[in-house]
Amino acid sequence: MKTISKLTLVIVLAISMTAFTNPIKKKVDIKESSIEWTGKKVLGSHNGTIQLQEGYLEMEGNILVGGMFVIDMTSITVTDLEAGKGKEKLEGHLKSDDFFGIKNHPTASFEIDKVAKMDGGFKVGGTITIKGTSKPISFDLKMDDNTAIANLKIDRTKFDVKYGSGSIYDNLGDKAINDIFELDITLKF
Repeated sequence: MKTISKLTLVIVLAISMTAFTNPIKKKVDIKESSIEWTGKKVLGSHNGTIQLQEGYLEMEGNILVGGMFVIDMTSITVTDLEAGKGKEKLEGHLKSDDFFGIKNHPTASFEIDKVAKMDGGFKVGGTITIKGTSKPISFDLKMDDNTAIANLKIDRTKFDVKYGSGSIYDNLGDKAINDIFELDITLKF
């Protein structure tokens, strides 16, 4: 009888300890982290960077369970063009209402709400908000001790970024811009 009571006590303690585990927030080092974007068009592509404003990953041991990120949309830069040769013009256009409308939407955000462990990392799901519109998104995230890496493919038209979209406007010819843009993200924490 005492053995059953001790076993029951051990089980109850083990369950209660795991049920009340608080995730640890690992703050992202925004100066060491990077977000590189690529946008394609019929006759080429452009790329650049954008900065994180803040962010963290929630961890239970070495298991990702959540997180939140804010992106500073005012920091968008073009890296494939030189100053005086189209760089400033494209940056201004990306910041305008034709694209990301940073005057009214100076930040974008992402909040993790689903995580599944997989070989080499995690399948992450959550809500991304761009230009005031929120949509679900999922992607693979690879992690090691202090780095997380992901590649996101985002359909800009779902966030009211329609300028030059060949799927929305006719007769754009070689001026059409691909609806999908990519973000290559490296987080350091």
